[in-house]
Amino acid sequence: MSDTSTENDGQGMIVNPKPTGDNQDWDGDDADRADRLRFEEEQAMIREQSEARAAKAAADAKKAADAKKAASA
Repeated sequence: MSDTSTENDGQGMIVNPKPTGDNQDWDGDDADRADRLRFEEEQAMIREQSEARAAKAAADAKKAADAKKAASA
């Protein structure tokens, strides 16, 4: 008895839907849109944190330079 089959039952196949002629603005399903939104929000948060760290580092460097200048004067 053999378990092999020549029928293609779709198991293990990846199906990527394509836009049709009447739906050219297709951008995936709700999960795809949610993933993009979450990614954009995470990128914005990373950018904000990066800018805040850079501003803090600049302020600390200025404070140290001012303290060094005051100590040598």
